[in-house]
Amino acid sequence: MTPQIQIGNRPVGDGASVYVVAELSANHHQDFEQAVRIVHAAKQAGADAVKLQTYTADTITIASDREYFRIGGGTLWDGRTLHDLYGEAHTPWEWQPKLKQVANDLGMDLFSSPFDTTAVDFLEEMGVPAHKLASFELVDIPLIQKMARTRKPLIMSTGMATLEEIEEAVQGARQAGATQIALLKCTSTYPASPDDMNLRTIPELARRFGVPVGLSDHTMGIAVPVAAVAVGACIIEKHLTLSRSLGGPDSAFSLEPDEFKAMVDAVRTAQRALGDVHFGLAAKEASSRVFRRSLFVVEDVPKGQAFTTGNVRSIRPAHGLHTRHLPEILGKRATRDVRRGTPLSWDLIEK
Repeated sequence: MTPQIQIGNRPVGDGASVYVVAELSANHHQDFEQAVRIVHAAKQAGADAVKLQTYTADTITIASDREYFRIGGGTLWDGRTLHDLYGEAHTPWEWQPKLKQVANDLGMDLFSSPFDTTAVDFLEEMGVPAHKLASFELVDIPLIQKMARTRKPLIMSTGMATLEEIEEAVQGARQAGATQIALLKCTSTYPASPDDMNLRTIPELARRFGVPVGLSDHTMGIAVPVAAVAVGACIIEKHLTLSRSLGGPDSAFSLEPDEFKAMVDAVRTAQRALGDVHFGLAAKEASSRVFRRSLFVVEDVPKGQAFTTGNVRSIRPAHGLHTRHLPEILGKRATRDVRRGTPLSWDLIEK
């Protein structure tokens, strides 16, 4: 049993409802009203929180055409410079307090991933209930410690990270004062393949670090988040867009509102189905118990005739003797005439 963390009014971790986060990312297409519509769509789809990203092109990288800053390697963004991509994808900072108010008015939390120290300060002024560290920033120990010193819950994605890198990040956060940490299993490809998810890492992260663990998911569809809940994920983060047809840097691996709602419903069902370790009769199984098998007389048996495999069988329903008694009954004689379809009982069998 790992400890829970508290985000706003919501406990997150073992024993709590899965905490579902809708990632806005770049799906607003630099249109504030579209961003507001996505926040409303997140609420209607059943999300608990909305997450933003707080950076500008200049706080996350520099403007340069040098080969170091040009994207390659088979991504959705090959050929572009980092500065160009982040200029298109960033969420204007002046929107963010307004979007937080919209989310809060709808009963959802809103927090963000800061990408430098100025973003942490900005989000603290906004009064966010938690901070989220993106996978690519897991190796930025000073940034992690800046976030940890706020004493807010800290959620850290672990895409690409070795165990040693995760240990260093968690240790750095704890040394700086973080007492509420959660980790997210993540595969940093866009979109990600289910073959690369390795969801069995989720319970291992929880075991090693003693923190709540969830999934930041970039696969298409909803199967992987549901599977993650089945192995112990208590947080699910997924990108949300109004429509993939709108395009944009993140649209290809984002869910549309009806898909996001289907995911939330499936996650809630999966969590309910996990239940507890239980053997024996469930409350609602009581009416079915009568349809188990038992021993019945299946041919008329006159008084004094022996019971055989031809006139006694294990069949449904369960009104007769337990099937375990069949060997000791065979060869015994009937104490009276027994009609076909009579449940076998000890008073019908000679001692």
